[in-house]
Amino acid sequence: MRKQSSFVLAAFLFVLPLGCNKSAGPATENGGAGTSKGKKPKIVYVTNGVDPFWNVAAAGTRAAAKEFNADCEVLMPTKGIVDQQRLVETALVRGVDGVAISPIDAKNQVDLINHAARQSKVVTHDSDSPESERLCFIGMDNYKAGREAGKLVKEALPQGGKVMIFVGRLEQLNAQQRRQGVIDELMDRPIQSLQSIKYDLAGNEIKGSKYTVISTRTDNFDYARAKANAQDAMTAYPDLACMVGLFAYNIPECLEAVKEAKKTGTIKLVSFDENEATLQGLIDGHVYGTVSQQPYYYGYHSVRILAALIRGDNAALPANKFLEVPIKIVKKDNVEAFWTELKKLRQS
Repeated sequence: MRKQSSFVLAAFLFVLPLGCNKSAGPATENGGAGTSKGKKPKIVYVTNGVDPFWNVAAAGTRAAAKEFNADCEVLMPTKGIVDQQRLVETALVRGVDGVAISPIDAKNQVDLINHAARQSKVVTHDSDSPESERLCFIGMDNYKAGREAGKLVKEALPQGGKVMIFVGRLEQLNAQQRRQGVIDELMDRPIQSLQSIKYDLAGNEIKGSKYTVISTRTDNFDYARAKANAQDAMTAYPDLACMVGLFAYNIPECLEAVKEAKKTGTIKLVSFDENEATLQGLIDGHVYGTVSQQPYYYGYHSVRILAALIRGDNAALPANKFLEVPIKIVKKDNVEAFWTELKKLRQS
């Protein structure tokens, strides 16, 4: 998944060094820069964009790099899939031992991930690419999390109503899974298996006995467009009852639009992640709830697992190639304690 706060990175910033050794050693036959005993593994942690969400994950990489004696560099692409590919390829040329990547397009980046896997140890985080040769996925069960968001909508809107979903892009597998989880929960459908999810088409209105999902609006990580999408939705559907944001910055932008339209309280807001505007919205009573992924542990476990694998410790791999990071539901009654803990993690 994103977000305005005091932690927002400057728009031009796409590489965040975390005490990393940027020199590259010669490639070895089994991939990577080669790590002799006592030499720190070189790892890159590649996000899917620039956002305060990733600052929390970056704090996790710092803690793990220190604990497991590794060098880690966080790379944040500013220009989407092409920029992400460039960052990965440049890192491989420099010589790295491990790559943790959040794929922007699961299917169309299989070749890139496989290319990286032939030269280094590779894991995915946040969003998976299960058809690739990545060694494991680190993150939440996005479909399950989507259903939890759907439950928040039901709590906020027990009488039912019209719902609009907002997201950065639907090429990402995590976005697809979250969206379907929300829809299935609102339609009271059986729980689907994560390995064989059937997806509703994004352009179709989906009607249930109480809830109608009007459509899904994408913004390609353009915050101004995200706000405009919310404004347009309120104009087109005066009886819109709830907005669901699948990425961290979506609900903060929706909230701004709702405030300007003087519809706070009238339109319920359900979010993902822990953007500061969302957390403040929970305190103020303008946001009903959010599903936190706990991204700190995405960064921490990515570095922990890669450092172990690079040193030949395959026991670090989860048996089913999926390390599930538990979600946390945040509402008005627990937001202040959650925010206090989040601030501590960010400073670690």
